[in-house]
Amino acid sequence: MSHRGHSQRARGGGGGGGDRGGGGGGGGYGRGGRGGGRGGGGRGGGGRGGPTGGGGRGGPSGPVIFGNPSPVDTRLQGNAQDMLINAFRSLEISPDRPVRPGFGTRGKEITVRANFFPVRVPKDLVIYEYDVDIQPNTDIKRLKKRIFELLEQSTPGQQMIRYIAHDKSKRLVSARQLPQPLNVAVPFYEDGEPGPRQNARVYTVSIKLIRQLNPSELVQYTTGQPNSRGYDPLPLISALNLILQQHAARTGVSIAQDDREDGDNRKRRNTSKYFFPMSSEPFSLGPRLVAFRGYYTSVRPTFKELMVNVNVCMTAFVRPGNLASALKEASERSHGALPTLPPALVKSMHIATRYMGHKRRHRLKAIGTRTARNQQFQCDEYGGMISVETYFKRKYGITLREATTLPVVDIGGNRHVWVPAELCEIEPGSIFRGKLNEQETAQMIRYACNVPRVNAEHITGEGFPKLGLSPLTSPATEFGTSVSNEMTIIPARELTPPRLNYRVGAPRVNNGAWNILDVKFHRGANIRSWWVLVVRDGQILVNGPQDERLQNLVQAFHNKLVNSGMTLPPGRPRLAVTPPLPLVAQDPGRKQALAVIKKSLQEELSKVGGSKPDFVLVLLSKRDNYIYPGIKRIGDVELGIQTIHMQLSKALNDQNQKQDQYLSNVALKVNTKSGGINHRLDPSAMTWLKKKSTMMVGIDVTHRGPGSREGTPSIAAVVASVDDDFVQFPASMRIQQSDEVKEMLDELKEMMVERLLYYQKKNKTLPQRIFVFRDGVSEGQYDSVLRDELPQIRDACRRFDRGGQQYRPQISIIVCGKRHHAKFFPTTSEFADRNGNTRPGTVVDKGITGVFDFDFYLQAHAGIQGHVKSTHYIVIYDGTGFSADEIQQGTNDVSYLYARATRAVSLMPPAYYADLACERGRCYLNDFLVDDTMSVASRSSGGRVDTAAEKRRVFEAAQKAWGNGIHPDIADSMFYI
Repeated sequence: MSHRGHSQRARGGGGGGGDRGGGGGGGGYGRGGRGGGRGGGGRGGGGRGGPTGGGGRGGPSGPVIFGNPSPVDTRLQGNAQDMLINAFRSLEISPDRPVRPGFGTRGKEITVRANFFPVRVPKDLVIYEYDVDIQPNTDIKRLKKRIFELLEQSTPGQQMIRYIAHDKSKRLVSARQLPQPLNVAVPFYEDGEPGPRQNARVYTVSIKLIRQLNPSELVQYTTGQPNSRGYDPLPLISALNLILQQHAARTGVSIAQDDREDGDNRKRRNTSKYFFPMSSEPFSLGPRLVAFRGYYTSVRPTFKELMVNVNVCMTAFVRPGNLASALKEASERSHGALPTLPPALVKSMHIATRYMGHKRRHRLKAIGTRTARNQQFQCDEYGGMISVETYFKRKYGITLREATTLPVVDIGGNRHVWVPAELCEIEPGSIFRGKLNEQETAQMIRYACNVPRVNAEHITGEGFPKLGLSPLTSPATEFGTSVSNEMTIIPARELTPPRLNYRVGAPRVNNGAWNILDVKFHRGANIRSWWVLVVRDGQILVNGPQDERLQNLVQAFHNKLVNSGMTLPPGRPRLAVTPPLPLVAQDPGRKQALAVIKKSLQEELSKVGGSKPDFVLVLLSKRDNYIYPGIKRIGDVELGIQTIHMQLSKALNDQNQKQDQYLSNVALKVNTKSGGINHRLDPSAMTWLKKKSTMMVGIDVTHRGPGSREGTPSIAAVVASVDDDFVQFPASMRIQQSDEVKEMLDELKEMMVERLLYYQKKNKTLPQRIFVFRDGVSEGQYDSVLRDELPQIRDACRRFDRGGQQYRPQISIIVCGKRHHAKFFPTTSEFADRNGNTRPGTVVDKGITGVFDFDFYLQAHAGIQGHVKSTHYIVIYDGTGFSADEIQQGTNDVSYLYARATRAVSLMPPAYYADLACERGRCYLNDFLVDDTMSVASRSSGGRVDTAAEKRRVFEAAQKAWGNGIHPDIADSMFYI
């Protein structure tokens, strides 16, 4: 899914080692780690599990992970896997979830370590699975968690705690059969209280046997027995995850992932990331947040082996401390008003109070709008209305220090409970659910972006003990399981890069990248008219239209476009400067500023009789969360004019060819938006695509992120190629009801019809084959794509039936997954780049891939900084009949076709373009996605809102803002690039 916490899709380079590097190798902090990060190096050193360091930074060997010797896992030696493929040929072949047709053979053979560790399970193990029912019933997660804690502390719980594991909600597994019926009375009291009160509510926890799980069937499944293909491994894998994660669940803080359903349609909460704020060193992200390193862990069935995948992860937490201190820090930005905190920060806070004589934990609901002296409430105990200050003085003998300077806070449930902020402590372990600002993002990248050697040492040296995997802890020991602390060593291959064709020049690909300073675009666009608009916002970098530096910049850009192969009209472009924009303090949402910009464009249009330019070069003096997306909305939706943005501070930097490189990168966008072709692949790399006429399609959905308004729609995008060079990908876009669990597209049929119509218009025919690259889908949603989206694609094709002639193209669907946790480590310096990463073209289809699935991991791009991350590709529908080599080499080659970069990218360009289109759609709904103009207090002080009604109101307002979507004048272009 394109949704995605701190992983929400911010653009560019950033953490994760060059994943989805930006234009010409450009930057930023990417969603799900789609970018670069900082490099690293240093001296070697062995971590647990066999990796040793080597070298420093700068040399070709780099700080690689290699052992001596490093033989491939024995289960992968010999001809066992060839026999597996032969056995698959006896299966009834279906396009739905096709079995692996073979293993790839192209490329240079290498070996790599993977962060997968063998799990041993006794052959005679029986796992008893139970359903847990709590009465009185509650859906409150915090309450359920506490009830399970109290269950473990009860006498029956103490007797079985060593050999049970549970999800703190509904499911429990045991190494021993529990007595039936089993009903445990649990008197409730909060953590911190000495014990249950005399009139405490008593919950009855009923534990009922559902079934016995036998791992022998799972073991048979991992061998690839043809009769095991229909076996569903999820119930047993889920049980093993509960067992191996139980120690971490009891000692750490967890972050839940997506829900999945097993064969019995029982929801399995995939909780797999664990952090340990009470026993770990925090990393400061700024005054309000800290980060902690944690670990992802999940059991995976692979060929002849169960493996546990362990990876390093980081996330932000609210900085612990006194809540009054946090408010005082915020008071510096309150301009004399009572301080408040951003809604996302408030929603993230767990606080503790002790004024009642014992510790009590609460979820912070809101920051109030009155001080303790001014805030009153009805108190029957003291005969009527009373101030918070007076109440705490009379009831608890507490004299408040901040009774007149800080607001009270609400810790109530269905009713307000006002408490002085100075009596509240922010608990360690409060996961931040909002969006990081630029400073926090930069710090997060700095801490999270480590070279492979460092990550390997973290996993085996710190992660294993914290997760309870080494030494193994109960309850895993009671089940007889064991986990090796040796990373598995698997075969891999390095695929060769394709040759690139420009009209003039043949750049040499080096480490997945090339230089375009001395080449001409394969087909330069013909520009009839272009304008320049200088936005005067804050710092004045140019003095007006006649400013010499501005004139030189415009001329340099003109020359760059012409020298790159584009055709431009003679003379200078039309140049306009906006009036100074209103200051942010008087216009926090920048609505007035955007009105000024729109008016400036409209005035220029009126001067030329409404004749629109092919594009407007917009020069910005600074970054702004409202101005850039606002201009994109004005251009794309309201006026139908292509806009290209530059930051003046970068564009005016003419030192060391920086300006030339910057202008080259912008030229890539201009040519692509204008219908040109920057470069194409050598015909030898296009054979697999040109066997028959083919349309490549990218599909993605992005959901509202942290800090956005409840009810904000999801944005769906479908892009599709229209040329046989597979360069131009116009887009269709829609908004739909937001559902972070449901990733499917509501109007896919209509969008596919639009794409097929335009293909037909451009080519006078329809494609014989449609290759769909689907981004943002989790493992648990593969079948949903086949069930919900494939029929819509087929229905779209049926719209083109004519008379007795049916249109039934061959369809293949490949899911592109970036949110996996597989990482690879070169075993020798021969297979490593300077940072110890695997090199571009590294492909893995053995050892850690699915047993039956047609899947592979491909790292097409270079790991610029940090630990590079591959993309997991899985063919879930194959009406074409791909071979392994065809799809692997073809995917690697097409990764060099991304239009706005001079390097291979980590994600197949059609899927990447769909992601970019979704991001552009977010610009149009920016007012709904950036919800920082209203305090929690102002929304809550008038009473609790009707959540459903508010969501409905927000969605309807967003529909109005979206209007008819993309302006028809630019709808057939790559406006989003």
